[in-house]
Amino acid sequence: MINFEKYKEFVKEVTSDASNHREEMIQRLVDIEKTYGLNPSLLMTAAIGLSSESGEFIEIVKKAVFQGKPLDEDVQFHLKRELGDIMWYVANACRALDLTLDDIISENVDKLKSRYPGGEFDVHYSENRQDGDL
Repeated sequence: MINFEKYKEFVKEVTSDASNHREEMIQRLVDIEKTYGLNPSLLMTAAIGLSSESGEFIEIVKKAVFQGKPLDEDVQFHLKRELGDIMWYVANACRALDLTLDDIISENVDKLKSRYPGGEFDVHYSENRQDGDL
């Protein structure tokens, strides 16, 4: 059995330099901005914010489905507010990547039309994706 100290050392060794070292991370942020013209601070704000706000939304749904919390008007209002927070971070992601919501929706429709050639959900295509279908 491996002890936790050995595991931590293993984790350190298989973790990128940009994750292990502040200086490497800062250089990577500079490289992203210079190479791609993206605002990495805004991109990170969006990514971290989407994760945390989605978690809040998920927590409410989890309690309703698995713990019997009612989905009454107050809870639905809370879900609505969390979706608003999620949209705020989506808007920041769009700003960081110079995209519009129309760009995102259009790309999503194209992806799903390609994935489901029959025009409706199919478990087979959901589980067996073509190369390049992210």
